[in-house]
Amino acid sequence: MRRTHSTLGERQAVFFDRDGTLNEEVGYVNHLERLQVFSFAGRAVRTVNRAGLLAIVISNQSGVARGLFAESLVKKVNQQLRRKIAAAGGKLDDILYCPHHPQGVLEKYRVQCACRKPSPGLLETAATRYGINLSQSFVVGDRYVDVQLAHRVGAQSVLVLTGYGRGEWEFHRAAWEQQPNHVATNVYEAVRWILGNRTN
Repeated sequence: MRRTHSTLGERQAVFFDRDGTLNEEVGYVNHLERLQVFSFAGRAVRTVNRAGLLAIVISNQSGVARGLFAESLVKKVNQQLRRKIAAAGGKLDDILYCPHHPQGVLEKYRVQCACRKPSPGLLETAATRYGINLSQSFVVGDRYVDVQLAHRVGAQSVLVLTGYGRGEWEFHRAAWEQQPNHVATNVYEAVRWILGNRTN
């Protein structure tokens, strides 16, 4: 039988959204100084590391397609995020992002891609690269697209109330076709729930 991406490997991962989940939601992070990492983010990633799960960031960065900043800035911001998480004792195993948008102003990035959340392309890339079983993994984020993404690959989802999360949960959840498996105050509390509910 052909193996799907959801059962490609045996490793478990926690997939973290970036803006609003690991760092403060400030609109577009269009300058390094706008990256403000939450004080509890490093501890959250460190806890995932110590539990033996992969810690991977997945992020939509449509500001590139919209012409608001260069893709090179996204890479610099991600490097800075790695450093700040490392300073708190955590390690991000990978950072994957989508720079596209179907209505982007830059033709190079104006595509209907398979990597923009909630499409599962970034998760499928990670699953292939690291031998991850997506159905035994978790997606943590502050937007409904993160919940949808998890649902599409059979993963569990945790909605955090930082960033856009509280507004999404309080004002929009009644219209959601899929509901998160758990709602957490922040990413560290999300990780605590994950480690108490994972299948070894």
